[in-house]
Amino acid sequence: MSTTGSVILAEVPSLSKLYLNAAGEAARRRLTGGPPRLSLPLVSHEVRGVRTDVATLTAFQHLLGETASDELPAGFLHAMAFPVAMSVLNRDDFPLPLLGMIHLANRIEQRATILFDQQVDISARVENLRSHRVGTQVDVIAEIRVAGTTVAAWQGVSTYLAKGVFLPGIDKRESVGNGTRPDFAAPDPTALWQLGVETGRAYAAVSGDFNPIHLSALSAKALGMRTSIAHGMYLASRALAEVGVPRGEHFRWDVSFEAPVFLPARVALDISTTGGDFGAWQESAYVAWNARSGRRHFSGTVSALQ
Repeated sequence: MSTTGSVILAEVPSLSKLYLNAAGEAARRRLTGGPPRLSLPLVSHEVRGVRTDVATLTAFQHLLGETASDELPAGFLHAMAFPVAMSVLNRDDFPLPLLGMIHLANRIEQRATILFDQQVDISARVENLRSHRVGTQVDVIAEIRVAGTTVAAWQGVSTYLAKGVFLPGIDKRESVGNGTRPDFAAPDPTALWQLGVETGRAYAAVSGDFNPIHLSALSAKALGMRTSIAHGMYLASRALAEVGVPRGEHFRWDVSFEAPVFLPARVALDISTTGGDFGAWQESAYVAWNARSGRRHFSGTVSALQ
């Protein structure tokens, strides 16, 4: 039975336990079968009074190339919210299988600065179940507020795809990943990343996301991948760090993922910047591709909030 309203969790969920529960749920669904659910749970999950682990923050900033600061980076805030978001996808009344879902895109708004010593409230919900040409997609909305306030200082919308899962009665609509992408001609890179086989484990250590597809070739092959792949948000967060200081404290950060980065890898990155009135920074666009094959991995923009 679906629940409505808000579910207050006692603590931030363990991603490892969520992945184990998801594996059990996948096995149960294979055994029981039955008609698929056609609606999303009308519920949010929330954890209140979350504190930042300073050692983890420092390690994140070092790994991603963020400037050492008392301010929590937008990518770090995504990592803080991720377990709460995943707990919604792990509900019995969520209609899509958690394991194997593909991360298509992210839209993040950093609306106010959050400092490491401020407690925060984290909430997450799901919306906009819709068709994709190869399955079904859904948006996961996560918000972080400074404890005691009512307005989100950070909001992230993550779009996920359940490939091969088609739900009857869901209207087909244009959305991220539905259309064809224009041809890509690799520009001259502004940076080259050498990513070793340990990249997934290193990001897992600072984000808590120990999804087996990122950890080793062996564990990734067990889930149908030819080898381990880099976390999408590691790549996007590193690109955000490359944009650097010009973005300021408040901005919108968009990323679309296209092809996975199989480890080890050599990734090329290009960042181009445009100015607004009086030469002030307005937007930076970035794109990353396989330095050997030229295949695009991801692209996006960082833009000033209006």
